[in-house]
Order: sequence, then C-alpha cells, then structure tokens
Amino acid sequence: MTGRSGTQLRSFLLGSAACAVLAVPQAARAQQATAVELDQITVQTTHESPTGPVQGYVARQTLTGTKTDTPLIEVPQSISVVTRDQMDARGVQNVGQALEYSAGVLGQPFGVDPRFDAPIIRGFSSANSQYLNGLKLMRTNGSVSIEQYGLERIDVLRGPASVLYGQGNPGGLIDMVSKRATFTTFGEVQGEIGTFDRYSAAFDVGGLIGSDLSYRFTGLARQSGTQTDYVDDNRYFLAPTFTWKPSDDTSFTVLASIQRDEAGTPVGLPQQYTVGPLKNLLSTNLFLGDPSYDDSTRTLTNIGYEFQHKFNDMWQVRQNARYTMMDWDYTNLYFTGLDASNPSIANRGSNVNSEDQNTITIDTQIQGDFQTGALTHKLLLGLDYRRYSENNLTQFGYAPSLSMINPIYNQPIINVPWYLSSVDGNISQTGIYAQDQIRYGKWLLTLGLRQDWATTDSTTVTNFATTEQDQDDSALTGRVGLTYLFDNGIAPYFSYSTSFEPVIGNMPTALGGAPFQPSKGEQYELGVKYQPVGWNGFFTAAIYDIRQSNVLSSQLIGGISYDTQNGEVHVQGLELSGTASLAEGLNLIANYTYMNAEITQGLNAGNRPANVPENMANLWLDYTIKTGAWTGFGFGGGVRYVGERYALDNNDILLGSNTLFDAAVHYERGPFKAQININNIANETYVSSCGFFGCYYGDGRTAVAQITYKW
Repeated sequence: MTGRSGTQLRSFLLGSAACAVLAVPQAARAQQATAVELDQITVQTTHESPTGPVQGYVARQTLTGTKTDTPLIEVPQSISVVTRDQMDARGVQNVGQALEYSAGVLGQPFGVDPRFDAPIIRGFSSANSQYLNGLKLMRTNGSVSIEQYGLERIDVLRGPASVLYGQGNPGGLIDMVSKRATFTTFGEVQGEIGTFDRYSAAFDVGGLIGSDLSYRFTGLARQSGTQTDYVDDNRYFLAPTFTWKPSDDTSFTVLASIQRDEAGTPVGLPQQYTVGPLKNLLSTNLFLGDPSYDDSTRTLTNIGYEFQHKFNDMWQVRQNARYTMMDWDYTNLYFTGLDASNPSIANRGSNVNSEDQNTITIDTQIQGDFQTGALTHKLLLGLDYRRYSENNLTQFGYAPSLSMINPIYNQPIINVPWYLSSVDGNISQTGIYAQDQIRYGKWLLTLGLRQDWATTDSTTVTNFATTEQDQDDSALTGRVGLTYLFDNGIAPYFSYSTSFEPVIGNMPTALGGAPFQPSKGEQYELGVKYQPVGWNGFFTAAIYDIRQSNVLSSQLIGGISYDTQNGEVHVQGLELSGTASLAEGLNLIANYTYMNAEITQGLNAGNRPANVPENMANLWLDYTIKTGAWTGFGFGGGVRYVGERYALDNNDILLGSNTLFDAAVHYERGPFKAQININNIANETYVSSCGFFGCYYGDGRTAVAQITYKW
C-alpha cells in the first residue's frame, strides 16, 4: 500500500451484527394448597460515578459527552474511556501511550518527546484540545504533558464538541479526569524500574476526617532517561484533593496539583539517514544537541474546585473552576541541515525560550430534570468563561556543527541571536450554551446550541517588526443527535455537530499582516453502540464525514516556520471498537480505524494531511487466573498497527507503516502486586515523524518492572 494508492477507497459500507437475547417465559399452572412466606430480599445497585473509579476495563457513565451524568450508550457521538485499570494493566508511562489502544486516535505521532502529549484524533491534532476535569488546558503551542498516575480515567470524545466546550477543532477532545477523594480509607505505594535508567516511586492514599470530609494525596517522583542520549524525563508530582459533603444534596471538592518537569528536548535527525535511501542508518539514541547547553525546567500548578448542589429532585446547580500557572525555561540546540562539504556533519542552531502563562477558567451549569406530557427532559443551561495570558520570550541563534560519526559535546556556544521575539498576549472566551436530552419511549433526542465570543489581544515584538493583534470572533455552534435504545442493549444513532476555533499561528497574523480567520468544522456521524445485557462489554461502530475550513499549514521561510491558512480538510472514516470482560479474569480491547483524508482546498490541495494514516488497528488481551494453585498469576499481550502516512502536508516524505507487539506478566497475592510490561518487544525501528528540523524515531523496546503494595 502507498500513501497515494490508486485503490484507495472512495466509499465504504458499515455492517453490524445484532445479538438477540431470548427469554423463555414459564407459566406456573399448579395450584398451591398452602401459602409459603418468603424472606424479604433487598437488592442494592451502585451507580457508577462518571468521575470516580471504574472496576475493570468497561466504563458505563460519562460527563464528557454531555456535561451531564449520562450513560455512554446515550451519547450521540463516538466516545471511549481509558480506565485506571486499563492504564495499570498496560503499565503506561504517559497519556499518549494510554491512548494507543483507542479507536480513531494516533497516540504518539511525534515519537519520543517527554515534554508533550499530542495525539491525533480523526485526523486532527489534539495539541490544543486537551482538558483536565472538563476545563481546557491552554497554551498556544499545545498542551504540556500531564502526569498519568494522577488520573482516574481518560475520556476521548470524537467529533466536534464546540456546543459544550467552545472553541476547538472538529477531530474531538481528550478529557483527563483526576483522582478524587472517595470517602473510603485506602493506600497504595509503588516502586518502578525500567529501561534507560528509569526509577520511579509513587503513592496514593485517602481517608476521612469526620463523617463529611474526605481527602486524597497522590504523588510521584521519577528520575529517567529516554532512548535518546542526554534527553531526560524527570518529574515530581503532588496532587492533594478534598471533598466536603455535608449532605447528599451538596458537595464541594478542591482539586490541586503541582508538577515540576525536567524534560529534555529531542533533536531531529537528518531525513537522508532516517527515511531516505540510507534509512535507519543512524542510531535511535543519537543526540545532536549538547548536554552542557540543553536544559529544561517547567513548573505547572493547578488549583480549582467543583461545587454541586441539588435544590430538589428537579433542579441542581454546578460550578467548576480552576486557576493554572505555568513557568517554563529551556535552552536547546536543533538540527538545521547537513554540511554541504561533509554529509556526516550536522549543522545546528540554538534556541532559548521562556514562557510565563496563566489561565483562569470557570463553568457554571444549571440542570433540570422534568417531564412535559410524554416527554422526559434533562435540560442543561451553562455559562463558561476562560482567560489565558502569556508572556513569552524566544530567540534563535547560531551553534557549532557536530559530527554524527564521532560527536564531540561540551563545545562553547556563543549565544548571538539572529532572531528575537517577545509575545505579550491574552486570549479570552465567553460562551452560553443550552442542551436538552429529550426521551420519548425508547427514542432519545439530544439538542444543543451555543454562542461564543472570543477575543485575542497580543503584541509581538521582533528584531524585524512589531505586530499588534486585536481580534474579536464569534460563532454559533450546535449538535443534534437521535438515538434509539433497544431493550437488548443495541443503540443506533445519528448526529450532526459543528465546531469553531479562532486561529493562533506561530506568528499572530498571516503573512502580509492580515488576521487569521476562524476555522469552522462540521461532522455527520452514523453509528451503533451495543452494551450487552448480562455481561460486561461495550462495542461501537461508526462512520463519519468531517470538513474543516481555514486550516493552518506551516512553511519554512528564511529559517522561520510561518503559518498560512490552506483552505479545507475533508476526512471520511470508519471506526470499530470493543472493550469487554469476556470471562472471569479475561479482558479485551480491540479497535480498527479507517481514515480517508484529503486537503481539498488551498495550499497542497489534493494531498493527504500530515501524520494521518489510512488504517490503524490494535488488540489487547489480558488474563488473570482466579482459581487453583496459580491464582493471582496473569499475563497479557497486544499488537498495534499504524499504516503508512506522510510526514508533511506537501507529501514529500512517506513514513512507513509499523506493527508493534506488547506484553505483560503480573502476579497478585494479598496486598502485593508485581508486574513487568514490555512494549515493542521486537524492538522495531521506525520513524514516527519528520518536520522542517529533522526526523524523529518512535519508541524502541522498553521494559518496566513494578511492585505495588495496597491497603
């Protein structure tokens, strides 16, 4: 298969099989001579919290899809949940890795980079579509990596979500849900050792103070390298949370975290020796920076709350708010090209960057549950506001060249910048939204409408020019979805949704000084969800059609990457997904993704968008023995396939497909659990991405051994 294959599908059919559940009624016709009195039986059911722990792999409830506590099967869009048990079983090390067994998601498209998680969803980057507890993480150049050990689950909503969340692209969003206090007493300590000198220690403890106050403290300390020499992945993380619940109708939760990273910057390698005729000639651990110069220190702090109060059985109010502060200073060298006279010499440049950013976000919701005749309503009215401010300094300078055959580090680097940039800016958004989930018999109609007002106010000063941006944008977005809920757990649905996103490029305006126009997207989706009756599973199938206008494309001019709006991107896709507990101790994850993506207008029209494979598939099975002498022993295995894709929108560089195998072995006895996880067992060498400043290898073989004690 090639990226421009003449056999590329232009249309496809989606078939689904429905399982029939048969019930054979029995009639009791014998007359009883005497009456028999039976003991009273009390049946208790536990409602799964959409933000709390999920037992096993299969989640049933979500807040992400509708901002109300709703079963996944009733959300008229594709949505999947990576539970804490899934993450633990696979021994994931970051959010991107956690999403590698998800439909429609390319979890780590840019290889080894501990600074960021930037999965691609339905062909669109999620770098600026990541949320923590339903509130957006803001940063113009993409959200930074969030510690996965502090998360209870990760929800992925595929397709436009502006009707509830405001500005965003049509691919979807990632909502990371933090661990919370649970009004139980528990504890966990964990130690970990892995390849590339990875050492980690973590704890997670919780309990009660009196009868109405619960607490939880989660923490982690890690010292680690990566497969690239001199690129570290060090982190210190602490997350306290408290919940005060004076009654069943009122709760107030404080969520806080501080994360300090010393995460190195990988340096791109020459295309000629990674994907060219001499592909894979260079070692995956080759570092083209300089350990005496490259440095990165980042502190991310969050403090927020979630308040909820029920006035009666009909009306309730919720308010979620967070203040985020990030301070990041780093210096690094980057690859600029091969020396003209000696192709074994890499030319380099220097980069110094300082970021000081603050975000305040608040979302207030009123929910009403009531009936009008034969219709049952779940009405949601909301008002949200966020303001992001940044003060960033950037400079690019010169650096000495480096031999790739015999690299000599610790060279003197005289930081004489040829480019200086200072950005002082603010981005704000105010949105009002309304949603009604209307039930009539087995029919469920979901209607939503939102009005957004967005403002960008920034000043960019460079040694070439000063640019002012004062731009106001507004948009009306919506969603309509219709679902039919069969008694046997099958739910076909159809939805139409739209998105809106003010465009912020590498420069605040397009070339020539004109402001960027907001991008807009729309999606049609047809699918079916199946939640079996009587056993634990959740299966989905969906086809969709997405169009986005005013999409940015980067081009290199005079050594600087500029953004231009290249028109329209069109993606048609098919997704099949299944998560299930097939038998006691046996768990399954299976996904297949097909994407027919094309740039239909503007720059590179007719090409395939960068980093969008046509086919992806994955399968994970894990089995734990529950009886006999081997009770507690278990093992798991998985396979991940990512089809070939183009590195850039110009389609000049084709990245080959890769098939990676993972494995796990674990043993649990009493409060102790030990496990070993190995990813990319065969140590397949592959290039995950290429850009203007070189190419980057994907993760090679990694092994992590972990021991956990719980009480």
